[in-house]
Amino acid sequence: MPRSAGSPIPRSPKVLDVERIRADFPPLTREIHGHPLVYLDSAATSLTPVPVLDALNRYFREMNANVHRGVHRMAEEATAAYEGTREVVAQALGGVSPRGVVFTRGATEALNLMAYSYGRRRLVAGDEILITEMEHHSNQVPWLEAARVTGAKVRVAPIHDDGHLDIEAFHDLLGPRTRIVAMTHRSNVLGTTNPIAELAAAAKTVGALVVVDGSQAVPHQRVDLNGLPIDAYAFTGHKAFGPTGVGVLWARPELLEEMDPFLGGGEMIRHVAIDKLTFNDVPWKFEAGTPPIAEVIALGEALRYLDALGLEELREHELGLTRQLLDELKRLPDMRILGSGVAEDHDGIVSFRDANIHAHDLATILDRHGVAVRAGHHCAQPLMRRMGVEASVRASFHAYCRKEDVDRLLAGIHDARKTFQTA
Repeated sequence: MPRSAGSPIPRSPKVLDVERIRADFPPLTREIHGHPLVYLDSAATSLTPVPVLDALNRYFREMNANVHRGVHRMAEEATAAYEGTREVVAQALGGVSPRGVVFTRGATEALNLMAYSYGRRRLVAGDEILITEMEHHSNQVPWLEAARVTGAKVRVAPIHDDGHLDIEAFHDLLGPRTRIVAMTHRSNVLGTTNPIAELAAAAKTVGALVVVDGSQAVPHQRVDLNGLPIDAYAFTGHKAFGPTGVGVLWARPELLEEMDPFLGGGEMIRHVAIDKLTFNDVPWKFEAGTPPIAEVIALGEALRYLDALGLEELREHELGLTRQLLDELKRLPDMRILGSGVAEDHDGIVSFRDANIHAHDLATILDRHGVAVRAGHHCAQPLMRRMGVEASVRASFHAYCRKEDVDRLLAGIHDARKTFQTA
């Protein structure tokens, strides 16, 4: 039976009880084309467990009211649950200040907020923004737009063939005109985790603002921003067992105080006259209009669920599956793994390309086996061009994935190779 929201998740100190966890994820009972679903697309969107679904349902059934503005009981309950998630997020990021937690529609909006409210307002012609070659479009396009509008220049730190950032080149690209450094914590294509503490410290030597995209990190590893010279950190809910349509920007409260709002409307103001206005305090200054209340409340439950799983145990579980898949892919001729091929470097994300089968064709055949993977450029076209491919297949793991799922993926790959008469 599914657990009720908030009840403890069965766990041991070292090994996840995957079968017990799987009972919390209703889509895993589905059959696709006559096969039990194998879900290997969590880097795009993770499945949502019953306690998170219960939290969504509870809001609409019991306290479907707007937050902050009402004095009646339902409004007060909704506000308490909504603001409670702010505390949960702050703890999930290592106990940072909840005043720095801004709720957005996703990491994309969070990064756009930084590019618009800080980048477009502070950059001038000749300034430089340093990003990495492995960025998701959401941490690239907003900065390209900020540069286009202001006359600033985007510089790109390259990666090595094994998927690791070229640290020496990163240091060389930092200079007196570097104003912003925007980088991913963990690549959504390669699984590579960047040494953000080291890179941020280097950025601070030239006085740059540091913005980190943590969308792939928060769902899979312990994130502690305390003591790190990072100014802003973004992540999204739907990759971390939460619903779509909600994300987080955490930024230093004093930085948010200095920044202008991204959107205007209700809630983000303290006082409005015909000809002037006063902004609200942070973080509400950046939360104009009615927020995604149910989704924020459900995000809090999702982060509690992740924490109860044990992020250290989760990582070991995903490493085991990653190692199993990599070992088998390496045995296949004409199969290329993007990245080093070392499990610890991929950390639950494996992108690969069959030299004789287009990624979309391979993914389609895998779907006929009930195996869900991602195919394409993964919203990282510059990275894919750097790796010399237009598209790849990506398998990504989470707590509900099993060794049998890897076996099913491999069986589907072998069937595709027979279909296309490859080796």
